[in-house]
Amino acid sequence: LKNLDVETVEGDLKDRDSLKWALKDCKYLFHVAADYRLWVPKAEDSYQNNVTGTENLMEEAINSEIEKIVYTSSVAVLGKPINGDIANETTPVSKDQMIGHYKKSKFIAEEKVKELYKKRRLPVVIVNPAAPVGPRDIKPTPTGKMILDAAMKKIPAYLDTGLNIVHVEDVAKGHLQAFHKGKLGERYILGGENLSFKEILEMISVLCGHNPPKIQLPRKPLYPIGYIFEIFARLFNLKNPMLTVDMIRMAEKKMFFSSEKAKKELNYKYKTAKSAINDAIKWFIDNGYCRNVNLV
Repeated sequence: LKNLDVETVEGDLKDRDSLKWALKDCKYLFHVAADYRLWVPKAEDSYQNNVTGTENLMEEAINSEIEKIVYTSSVAVLGKPINGDIANETTPVSKDQMIGHYKKSKFIAEEKVKELYKKRRLPVVIVNPAAPVGPRDIKPTPTGKMILDAAMKKIPAYLDTGLNIVHVEDVAKGHLQAFHKGKLGERYILGGENLSFKEILEMISVLCGHNPPKIQLPRKPLYPIGYIFEIFARLFNLKNPMLTVDMIRMAEKKMFFSSEKAKKELNYKYKTAKSAINDAIKWFIDNGYCRNVNLV
């Protein structure tokens, strides 16, 4: 943001006063902040950041008479068809289906936002991005770390699962389209291509010029290993254990989604997953995240 003509204001989603100050003289709000960690040593952190933080910001937005809000939810809160079909905005879902504290906290947060829309006329449009991939993934996010690890040949095997991969720049454009064209109280999936994990790893291998992993692992034997990784993470204060129980549980269903509603109502478009992954790896290489990795 340094080279842009914008005023930056620091705040804390848990500090209502800082949010009130940040919203002063604003007409519109994009709430894109979230605690995107699939494993946390303290579960309450996810709920404080994603649920309480969202409630605080939405309450202050009402108090500040914000005219329109785009709230960034996630496809993680959407339902998964029992027969394995591709999900959309109307696929039935319940809190009990949410695996892990990230998904549960985002589900509760979206429910709070919808409740404020119904009861207090919160002027909000909800967007549900899929797995965003691309440049400037500083941390990186769990999705970005998967791409990075695969590029560095750190993923020796795979599970039978799948993701919807979308270029992060398309997600950003989708937010603007939701702001300009989205209907209040509606939600829109901002996704890209549905790919199996095997297909994603093969795509990364082709881009980086090495062989993809050939071994598909069964899930059940992995659960004890997941528990062990979590124990080590807690003992040694590790931020990103390679495998957790929730990761294995999430892999039981393919995260496949349709963006047809956004395409029809917002004129939403998306690039190929290959271009998203290519741009992500190029940024990781250019910024020193991975050595001995080259795009071919």
